[in-house]
Amino acid sequence: MTDETPICSAKGCRTAAVWVLAWNNPKLHTPERRKTWLACEEHREHLSQFLGLRGFLKDVVTLAEWQQREQGQQGSGSAADR
Repeated sequence: MTDETPICSAKGCRTAAVWVLAWNNPKLHTPERRKTWLACEEHREHLSQFLGLRGFLKDVVTLAEWQQREQGQQGSGSAADR
């Protein structure tokens, strides 16, 4: 992630993101692959339902928790290990 404030992925929303929705389309991605959408408080439920109805939603965590996970992975081995 960059130093810029992450914003919500909902169309037209420019609000700061609070949530990370990790998802995967099993027809396109390997099982361990995670794509992400960011969500503000207002759009978290809507975006989660959209992904959930399609069977794509894998995890919903706070942005702070996601960033901590990412930092932890960066410090544990090479990219090939992940």
